[in-house]
Amino acid sequence: MSQPVINNINDLRNEIARLRVVKNEQEAAIKQHFSSPSAIISTVISGFGSDSSKGGFFKADDLISLVSRFVLPFALNKTFFRHSNFIVKAIVGVLSQSASGFINEKSLTSVWDKIKAIIPQKWTKKHDKHVDYGIPPLSESY
Repeated sequence: MSQPVINNINDLRNEIARLRVVKNEQEAAIKQHFSSPSAIISTVISGFGSDSSKGGFFKADDLISLVSRFVLPFALNKTFFRHSNFIVKAIVGVLSQSASGFINEKSLTSVWDKIKAIIPQKWTKKHDKHVDYGIPPLSESY
């Protein structure tokens, strides 16, 4: 972008106003990208590129699968198979790594949407409608 030509105070004020408008547009775009957890996940994944021909380091599905290949065996061995022997932990590691191939972005977002759909229904408070009984008897409107 070329530098604006500022010759007087009015040009400066116009440029400041233009920059404020650009700033507000960029803030709105950023707020939209980070409005919900699913939007945050999709924004982060889009940074890696979903197409290997575009030069992304990982494909979008590979990022989730790659993280789950490390997290799933670690979580299983630290929780359910804590006092197991080496052979059981190795079998759990191999099975969970092969099962993590089924975990991708679509399955993760569908599970998140199901959880998100259930949670607000459980804990939303039912607000009673305000009942208007008319003018209070001790008010000054008589």
